[in-house]
Amino acid sequence: MTPSISWCLLLLAGLCCLVPSFLAEDVQETDTSQKDQSPASHEIATNLGDFAISLYRELVHQSNTSNIFFSPVSIATAFAMLSLGSKGDTHTQILEGLQFNLTQTSEADIHNSFQHLLQTLNRPDSELQLSTGNGLFVNNDLKLVEKFLEEAKNHYQAEVFSVNFAESEEAKKVINDFVEKGTQGKIVEAVKKLEQDTVFVLANYILFKGKWKKPFDPENTKQAEFHVDESTTVKVPMMTLSGMLDVHHCSTLSSWVLLMDYAGNATAVFLLPDDGKMQHLEQTLNKELISKFLLNRRRRLAQIHIPRLSISGNYNLETLMSPLGITRIFNSGADLSGITEENAPLKLSQAVHKAVLTIDETGTEAAAATVLQGGFLSMPPILHFNRPFLFIIFEEHSQSPLFVGKVVDPTHK
Repeated sequence: MTPSISWCLLLLAGLCCLVPSFLAEDVQETDTSQKDQSPASHEIATNLGDFAISLYRELVHQSNTSNIFFSPVSIATAFAMLSLGSKGDTHTQILEGLQFNLTQTSEADIHNSFQHLLQTLNRPDSELQLSTGNGLFVNNDLKLVEKFLEEAKNHYQAEVFSVNFAESEEAKKVINDFVEKGTQGKIVEAVKKLEQDTVFVLANYILFKGKWKKPFDPENTKQAEFHVDESTTVKVPMMTLSGMLDVHHCSTLSSWVLLMDYAGNATAVFLLPDDGKMQHLEQTLNKELISKFLLNRRRRLAQIHIPRLSISGNYNLETLMSPLGITRIFNSGADLSGITEENAPLKLSQAVHKAVLTIDETGTEAAAATVLQGGFLSMPPILHFNRPFLFIIFEEHSQSPLFVGKVVDPTHK
């Protein structure tokens, strides 16, 4: 008799709270030569860059009229950890779907790279709050394969919880409490429903809170129009910042590029396409161009206007990852026999990803706006992010993309 299939759930949650606090000070630019240049750091950044763009393009393909926000680091970390317990085609599909070339990179190097990345992200930083976590929730009568358990703990810093999935409400509470605590209460009820035969849940979260090095003054925030499309306009609170900013126009992308640093080791890259050039930007953007933006900084006198906003992303990863070639894990042919010692095979019944973004000002004593100074032969650019734009948030040491987003309508949560 064929053994019954047990269900497992993959849950990912990301929170990005970008707070341009009035307490942040304008500090010296970081010397890029001092950044972590280890091979493991750069290897994972390259693959994550490819993976992030592939995911983004798939989301655009599914809908080009909606806000997009997700964490490629969170998704890739969870699937890479799951690959530790996969075999055969299931195993190959996962790693190749994460954009790894298995003829060039050994599996050991892949997991070592993720281990190094997580150590970098969880490094204490007095200025930047950045942390990740992995939780393995296992039915109390299920025994995990020792090798999988050991590698999940060593490479992915996974915490293991024994739960009774027969008591689904209590099991949901344990999982949701883990995510809620990890995201400091910003993501609640991450799990709304557990399949009846669920015996294993893998949860990953990432939390990021940053303060701009050059903060916005809330007194300069005014209501302004944002053009969702040619026929739709909404009113949004528009933040304003003037001074020496890292902004330039990229002819290859037909877009303006703005880099804004956080106090700590993170940078946001904002991409504002020229009128009618959003599709060109989305088709042309690649990790090589982004690397050039991060390495070749160019400050100039400028003024920017960016909407204050709060958006979120909520995705079914089966529909998102399947076009990338990760399909076997979601059907009865999945081979996750390296996870448990039980006879009943595991299948990934659900894979969900939730991410929340907030960009706003806080406090009432914002730093004074930088005074525009003369001496320039040309007028400084005035950049209005008053139409759909893209952004990517990078951790500087590893140059890994933490979050990727597209703002189509800043009034939609």
